[in-house]
Amino acid sequence: MRSFAGKTVLVTGGTAGIGLAVCELFSSLGASVACMARHRSEKFFSVCADVSDEQSVRRATAEVAEKFGGIDVLVCNAGFGISGSAECTAAEDVLRLFEVNFLGVHNAVRAALPYMRGRGGHIITVSSVAALLPIPYQSYYSASKAAVSSFSAALKNEVAPFGVKVCAVLPGDVKTGFTSARKKNADDGVYAPRAERAVSAMERDEQGGMPPQAVARAVARQAARKNPPVQVVVGAKYKLFALLAKLLPRRLVNYILGRLY
Repeated sequence: MRSFAGKTVLVTGGTAGIGLAVCELFSSLGASVACMARHRSEKFFSVCADVSDEQSVRRATAEVAEKFGGIDVLVCNAGFGISGSAECTAAEDVLRLFEVNFLGVHNAVRAALPYMRGRGGHIITVSSVAALLPIPYQSYYSASKAAVSSFSAALKNEVAPFGVKVCAVLPGDVKTGFTSARKKNADDGVYAPRAERAVSAMERDEQGGMPPQAVARAVARQAARKNPPVQVVVGAKYKLFALLAKLLPRRLVNYILGRLY
């Protein structure tokens, strides 16, 4: 894998899971790594910000750019999940999810682009295979990641004239603390048995999933490419699932997902 010596990489949500693995890999490849999170990292240069707070993200990004002389790679990784039926999920929970998972990307991109235009660089957003294969009882998480993927595709064309490349990385199941951190909404008796089975199946898949280092390698590979694709799925079986989702009738794909979960 190519060296990133002399490059500055800013990672949101870099204190655990995929984000931490991304920070560690870029650091091993010679990059100056900055971690943006609500809590400071003990391993890397750290700036505190809640990605849903636009002003704090702007201040933190400016601090990174001032210290390192610019930003070459932005990795938008911060996010969390909620589960439960759509009917039993409160609007404030949905709003918080989108504030972090989607608006967090928006805020980081807006803050970083002034330091990236003209010097090139890459913006890598961490989406999910759930953006392509929406999972029942995880509908809002799937929707938030679909929004990230669509945003990334449109952004790619907007910033291309300025030499900035954009790619959405879509991991399948990854074994991290994301599973235990998921907010589980209480479902009433109508949905509870099905919701519990679906969430249990999701959690088994996640805890048997790929290590976060596999996603970090995918992120670094795209950040090294002169012309990365619009999006890349991580994990061989998930690439197959994504291909089948394109080839099979949408109704059949949704039916299969309903049977699985």
